[in-house]
Amino acid sequence: MNATDLKNLQAPLKEKYREQPDAAIITLKAQGKIGEGISCKVDTGKALVEAGLHPATGGTGMLACSGDMLLEALVACAGVTLQAVSTAIGVEVKGGTITAEGDLDFKGTLGVSKEVPVGFKNIRLQIDIDSSASEEEMASLKKLTERYCVVYQTLIKGVEIETKYNAAV
Repeated sequence: MNATDLKNLQAPLKEKYREQPDAAIITLKAQGKIGEGISCKVDTGKALVEAGLHPATGGTGMLACSGDMLLEALVACAGVTLQAVSTAIGVEVKGGTITAEGDLDFKGTLGVSKEVPVGFKNIRLQIDIDSSASEEEMASLKKLTERYCVVYQTLIKGVEIETKYNAAV
């Protein structure tokens, strides 16, 4: 896909969202089923992923860790966004590697220490691309990828989450 193809593909959508702002508001959904043992089967729409405890919390390592899945979502989103941005601004990217790493202190997760927060202490995102882009073009790729990557923006800004629990009778 080139810049013209991408612009032609997105132009009617952009116009629609300008004319009908509510049409741009889409609810994405993820659903899982509580599984055997301590696990949850998540339907990604493309495959079924079974998540379980990380080995640092007693898991076997045979099931997907939700922390890993969060980092995988960041990598996927950053990769797709980078490709769209590079296409739109005409910067050739022949390939590359995107890596996300995050540090967790499991003393918080396991309730060993109430002073240790639950969750990632920090996340590092590294993007190595095969491109002859200039320093200025690389700066644009970074700025625009960070600006338009949904997962990145959600993580850095945070978002309110409303929870509701229902018990089947």
